[in-house]
Amino acid sequence: MPRLPHASIGLLGLAATALVAATCRVDAQDAAKLVAFQVAGDAIAEPLDGLRGDAVRGRALVRDRSVGNCLICHRAPEPAERFMGEIGPDLAGIGSRLTPAQIRLRVVDQSLLNAKTVMPPYYRIDGLSRVAERYRGKPVLDAQQVEDVVAYLMSLKS
Repeated sequence: MPRLPHASIGLLGLAATALVAATCRVDAQDAAKLVAFQVAGDAIAEPLDGLRGDAVRGRALVRDRSVGNCLICHRAPEPAERFMGEIGPDLAGIGSRLTPAQIRLRVVDQSLLNAKTVMPPYYRIDGLSRVAERYRGKPVLDAQQVEDVVAYLMSLKS
């Protein structure tokens, strides 16, 4: 499949950030919806809120185009899925390339690693702009969903 020119990637990145599509102001009550986490290097070592992820639920979240919409930008080893993206890295084998802690940080907020990323933060509510009404004041994924996605992605070893 042909690669997109950089201008197209920028436009698709804007479309992806529309998921997380009005300036978002966070008060103390909203911030309480997120559990604290510690970033160390390129990872969040501890599972959010000590939760254990479930790969089956995580697979459903990755495939659900109305929740995380991961497949708009990523290709996954899901033969039944059509129209997967190529903007982000292919998810096949990601469980062999990254640790759970590294995957967790990328799902929580890839911009902590790359300020110019087009990947929206899935577990952040502050400092966002153009946030869709249904996501205002809450993260796209809750802590359990983040851990479920991490569990699924870790199962993708080849």
